Amino acid sequence: MVADGKILSYEEALATGLPIREVEIVDALLPGLDDDVLAVNMIQRMTDSGRRVRFNVLCVVGNSDGYVGLAICKGKEVASTIRKAIDKAKLNMIPVMRGNGSWESGGGPGTSVPLKITGRSGSTRVTLMPAPAGKGLVVSDYGRRVLTLAGVTDVWSRSAGQTRTTINYAQATFNALVALNKVRISDADKRRLYITSGRREL
Repeated sequence: MVADGKILSYEEALATGLPIREVEIVDALLPGLDDDVLAVNMIQRMTDSGRRVRFNVLCVVGNSDGYVGLAICKGKEVASTIRKAIDKAKLNMIPVMRGNGSWESGGGPGTSVPLKITGRSGSTRVTLMPAPAGKGLVVSDYGRRVLTLAGVTDVWSRSAGQTRTTINYAQATFNALVALNKVRISDADKRRLYITSGRREL
């Protein structure tokens, strides 16, 4: 459908409800994606034939304007595993809901999350809370890197659990954005909080 010119934007592709299984489709519909390798962990396992080394790579991909994806991949070589993780993250892209949920916020396009939301991964819990424009990202480094590529520029946060676990912290932040898309919000509240989902300018 993309090759035939029937679908011209990523929003139209999501609206079909069909799963996107090819990375080339994402590259064509969402040009200019940035990627960030959050963690590369070496896993050593002792076997009968000796020590076996594998790598665990966590990667985030986004356009800094309402779309972000996160993925973890394992492999024998670092370079190929990073490539695989980036491709998997592109197939795992979600639209990010943004708005002005803080009582200090003024009008205009939303730069924060519209409401308080919590994401979990393992024992790590990350709660994102609306912040006024100009506050910046008050969150740990790995959460900041995920939110930056998602296009969120202002947020308060609170975390609990084993927050030093890099992979869980990044995944909990991503899961909070996923949970945000499942919240039902009325059209009146969307207008009041200046809520947008996905890209602002098509």
